[in-house]
Amino acid sequence: MTATAASTGAAATPGTGECVVAVVVTRHRRELLAESLAAIAAQDRRVDHVVVVDNGPDQSAADVVAASGLPATHLPSWRNLGGAGGFAYGMLHALAMGADWVWCADDDGRPADETVLATLLDAAERHGLAEVSPLVTDLADPDRLAFPLRRGLTWRRRRSDFDGLDLLPNYASLFNGALFRAEALDVVGVPDYRLFFRGDETEIHRRMLRADLRFGTCPRAAYLHPEGTTEFAPILGGRLSAQYPADEVKRYFTYRNRGYLMAQPGMRWLRPLETIRFGWFFLVSRRDRAGWREWLRLTRAGRRERLTRP
Repeated sequence: MTATAASTGAAATPGTGECVVAVVVTRHRRELLAESLAAIAAQDRRVDHVVVVDNGPDQSAADVVAASGLPATHLPSWRNLGGAGGFAYGMLHALAMGADWVWCADDDGRPADETVLATLLDAAERHGLAEVSPLVTDLADPDRLAFPLRRGLTWRRRRSDFDGLDLLPNYASLFNGALFRAEALDVVGVPDYRLFFRGDETEIHRRMLRADLRFGTCPRAAYLHPEGTTEFAPILGGRLSAQYPADEVKRYFTYRNRGYLMAQPGMRWLRPLETIRFGWFFLVSRRDRAGWREWLRLTRAGRRERLTRP
């Protein structure tokens, strides 16, 4: 079956001031997508266009996109590209439309208020940033971070921990509300489709560090997202944690992709530390030799670039 793109409203055009194109990846979550698009539509600084990559057109979101009132393009993909491939497809489409900025979003998250885009653009201009992200906060408790952030030896878990701070340099939770300059994507590229999902955001973070780009997080802006700590089990009295997704498929991609990442320049130093950490988690905390063998097998496959799907 041939996939076709459907557009509504005016297309993004270069040469008429800075053009911001939002990219949203979705699959079978129509109600959440509608909420995300409504929050994008409510921004004080309106986006010039929205590209929605639909990884599940058998339950098409085309009507949800059309009803958003935004100038938008619906890109159905009859092969599930995952988050990595979906963002790669959408970002390249946005660049081809003439975007100066690409604003990334997911279907289960949304900007916390109507000032987020304007705040991110302001922070990027004042600090000369190639990429800027909002703090990602818990949808159920907007003052709590969806993903705890460690600063030095201290874990920060509340948005209020960053009151008065204008920028967290060299930290970004991708792709939840991340805003990229087009020129930044010229340098770091788009996510690696082979990763499918899990770890694609870490890979782009690694590339930005290697390219010596200026990027960071602006705590004055927030992006709401479901809390994401349930997969992390504390070890050594809570001083460290180990990620253990209960879902077998998520565990496959998490560990396989982590193995791939630990073989890349800039991240190879992590491999001995990760081996010790997960060895402790599986063999001491869980007494799970089968889980330990699975972790070794999947991370080894990632290092060897055996990136097949399960």
